Amino acid sequence: MRDTKNKISNKEVDLSLVRRSKKGDYRAFDLLVLKYQSRLISIAFKYVKERQLAEDITQEAFIKAYKSIDSFREESSFYTWVYRITVNTAKNYLVSLKRKKDFLMSDLSEDDSFYLEKLDIESPQEILKANELRDLIFEALSALGEETRTALSLREFDGLSYEQIAGIVNCPVGTVRSRIFRGREIIEEEIGKYMDRNSIDQNIKIS
Repeated sequence: MRDTKNKISNKEVDLSLVRRSKKGDYRAFDLLVLKYQSRLISIAFKYVKERQLAEDITQEAFIKAYKSIDSFREESSFYTWVYRITVNTAKNYLVSLKRKKDFLMSDLSEDDSFYLEKLDIESPQEILKANELRDLIFEALSALGEETRTALSLREFDGLSYEQIAGIVNCPVGTVRSRIFRGREIIEEEIGKYMDRNSIDQNIKIS
């Protein structure tokens, strides 16, 4: 009987904090974060198998929950609601990761969209060069500043428009275009350097 009362009490406390959050009391939402973040990190970890990623995903899930707190109808428990958000965020990350892997399995195009077309590999040497190129592109992406990397990833991996990205990162469309252009430019420069080195190596071997 005591356990049932505790469960009811916990739900009532959560609903009280949710209602305060809906009125703009971010400190009330912080209490919900402190209460459930460890459990949700464990849930996210089951999907991504990496502690830091699980923490990042959980943080993103809480941000989504706070931004959409007005849509919470209070019919289910807050934990059930934020649990679903966390699971969906983790699944979306895995889908995005697969897209990135597919992205790295292709070659650079010259049109407005920065993407890679599939490589035609016929020999062990070509396989080695393709792997080197993919590693180089991955490193170049990772080395971009966070704002540039985010804008470029949302454009190339998620297929969002400039206007959609501007809404997500909260900056003007022109700034988004500039970041994406700069990101593409940096990666293309790194690919160009690789191609130049590869050409020199070939000349040395031939001579």
